Amino acid sequence: MTDHARTDYARVVIIGGGAVGCSALYHLAQLGWTDCLLLERDELTSGSTWHAAGNCPNFSTNWNIIKFQRHSTELYARLGEEVDYPINYHITGSIRLAHSQERMDEYWHVVAMARAQGIDFELLDPAEIKAKYPFMELHDIVGGLWDPHDGDIDPSQLTQAYAKGAKDKGARVQRFTKVTGLERTPKGEWKVITDKGDILCEIVVNAAGYRAGEIMAMVGQYMPIVSMSHQYLVTETIPELESYQGKLPLMRDPDVSYYLRQERHGLILGPYEKERAQAHWLDGIPEDFAYQLYPDDLERLETYIEAAIGRVPILGKVGVQRVINGPIPYSPDGNPYIGPAHGLPNFYQCCCFSFGIAQSGGAGKTVAEWIAHGEPEWDFWSLDPRRYTDYATKSYVVDKALELYQNEYAIAYPSNEWPAGRPAKVTPLYEKLKAKGANFCARGGWERAAWFPQPGADPTPRPSFRRSNWHDSVAAECKAVRERVGILDLGGFSKLMLDGPGAAAWLDGMICGKLPKTGRITLSYMLNDKGGIVSEFTITRLAENRFYLISAAAAEWHDIDWIEKHLPADGSVTLSNVSARMGSIIIAGPKARELLSQVTETDLSNKAFPWLSGREIEIGFARMLALRVNYVGELGWELHCPVEHMVSVYDRLWAAGEAHGIADFGMYAMDSLRLEKCYRGWKSDMTHEYTPLMASLDRFVDFQKPDYKGLKALTAERQNGSKERFVPLLLDDEKDCDAPACAPVYLGDYYVGLVSSGGYGHTLGKSIALAYVRSDLAKPGTELEVLVLGERRKAVVAEEPLYDPENARLRM
Repeated sequence: MTDHARTDYARVVIIGGGAVGCSALYHLAQLGWTDCLLLERDELTSGSTWHAAGNCPNFSTNWNIIKFQRHSTELYARLGEEVDYPINYHITGSIRLAHSQERMDEYWHVVAMARAQGIDFELLDPAEIKAKYPFMELHDIVGGLWDPHDGDIDPSQLTQAYAKGAKDKGARVQRFTKVTGLERTPKGEWKVITDKGDILCEIVVNAAGYRAGEIMAMVGQYMPIVSMSHQYLVTETIPELESYQGKLPLMRDPDVSYYLRQERHGLILGPYEKERAQAHWLDGIPEDFAYQLYPDDLERLETYIEAAIGRVPILGKVGVQRVINGPIPYSPDGNPYIGPAHGLPNFYQCCCFSFGIAQSGGAGKTVAEWIAHGEPEWDFWSLDPRRYTDYATKSYVVDKALELYQNEYAIAYPSNEWPAGRPAKVTPLYEKLKAKGANFCARGGWERAAWFPQPGADPTPRPSFRRSNWHDSVAAECKAVRERVGILDLGGFSKLMLDGPGAAAWLDGMICGKLPKTGRITLSYMLNDKGGIVSEFTITRLAENRFYLISAAAAEWHDIDWIEKHLPADGSVTLSNVSARMGSIIIAGPKARELLSQVTETDLSNKAFPWLSGREIEIGFARMLALRVNYVGELGWELHCPVEHMVSVYDRLWAAGEAHGIADFGMYAMDSLRLEKCYRGWKSDMTHEYTPLMASLDRFVDFQKPDYKGLKALTAERQNGSKERFVPLLLDDEKDCDAPACAPVYLGDYYVGLVSSGGYGHTLGKSIALAYVRSDLAKPGTELEVLVLGERRKAVVAEEPLYDPENARLRM
């Protein structure tokens, strides 16, 4: 076979030759996937890679992204030697400064996560900071965080090392080859059209950096991506650094918003401007933009330069040697896209990295595992391209990217509802709830009421790692639901209709539980082959072969892709997305039946309308599906109502409910109520890293069914025992904070578990943490400790559910 013939086919084609694309090629080759071809339109590194500062932090406020970045830094320490390509990689350690206790709270949480993963982060007092960084002034500093593994790397050398390592195993790199089109062939392959000829392949990986949106346009999709200009300056030689023994740690001052790093005997200063961030190329990227920069604009950086000189005075003693002002791609939340593209079989994204050098190692590992194994080792919903659906338009992306860049170093509070790009999706009740004073949160793009300020309460949200100013208002909402009746506009459920003569048989083979009878409801799970939880559905059987599937708002594209990937090819099952056609109004509380009986003629008695059943009912001029189920653990109904009737239905319910003390409640109250019932959240308490047995969902697993996806793995796990189990923990003290997600759990000096979600149970008057712990410790009464903001808190394993253990209130 000639060389020319070989280039006509590859199993995988990767588009983009920056650090991320070359890492994907390298990691695929490491997994034995060597029939892979990387295409680069110019020279390797000619996009954002070549001008990147090359900083390599391990720090993140996300549990799995810490793992992700640590994979990178551990790889960089050995990569040059492994592939026999020299790399300038300096491990200097880094200091993140804190000007406030709020920032230190964030650092306490990150340090706890890192240490639980075996990464020796430390918190420093001002004197310890000075000892590590003698040129620093300490005014306004209360402390800092030390990452001993941080440092910097030469981005071009890193990229070439990846490429060499991949080529040594047989993978190929083709430079100066521009992709001009992508087509799906009748056989299901991809045809990659280039200016050097066509290439057929099984799988495409879009690693095109800031040009990733251009690649998606070739397949008719819009990618939520925008290029921001990031500017940093490099100083002339500083005499004090010439004579300094060693190399200064990288320093970040997040409360001011810049990083400062030694480069040879000078310094690199890189601010993230809080007011003058700039998005570029809103009308398209110049065709010939490669190895180019934007014009210098130091005026934007003046206040940051002054602040940095005040912090490190030697910075002000010399001039600027050069200025780098280049494009960096941003998504709306700043996280990259890694994983399957929605609606495109065998098409993967690995792009939109605003921290591509630090994350390239983890990115290559993750996308290679998606391709080779069907999913990555770690659940990365926070990076999944399908986390954004059709609401992520160009205007939305630009607004969010500007907001994000301006707040790149903002404190990552557990509940901070950033305002840009909102409202993107609203129900017809949005204006009505807004007029009532609701504070909103966005979930899957949908605006939902978060909380309603009580009379006289401060209506402005003040996020914190500690209990916030909405605490008492949320308590009042919880009390209304538990004692009277509450109403909630729950916009944005993913709502799918499954039909066809083969629907029942197919669905039975996809879920781990039993199918409900006609008119009844069940909660069930779709699993992967390893038994990991992929999706959670509330399933209502409307007829023998007609099912209504409800899942999380954010899961819409994810769940559609999963189902469509597994549908039978004979057309016996069809899937319809009715998410946008139906709203959801929740009525819950001991007075729910009395209220609802006043607005409908349907018999709502337990005999006629039992718990976990669904009926069509009428309220006024509206006909809707009423489901006797809810997420708060009270007597109640979900009313799945055509959107055009939502206002009239809400008004009738409110008018009828006033005599019963009806109250609006929001998502923060719902979260408190569901914690008391130990109801799990998708992608918080349940990910593909956990099986239903690990998640203590044994009651939803049917081992009598002859087969379904994941059964073999669950059977083996049942025989061998689960390593971890889900338990509720009650923190037995009076503090002003609750366990945040990913707080570590300890038994003495041993790390034994991880909190998946936590908060305050207003009905119980207790701080609750839902957690995965070592199976031998999952017995009620076991005493453990949860590390919360630097403090070991005593916690006791309790029996679930914590509230109403017999579910008597649901069955009232």
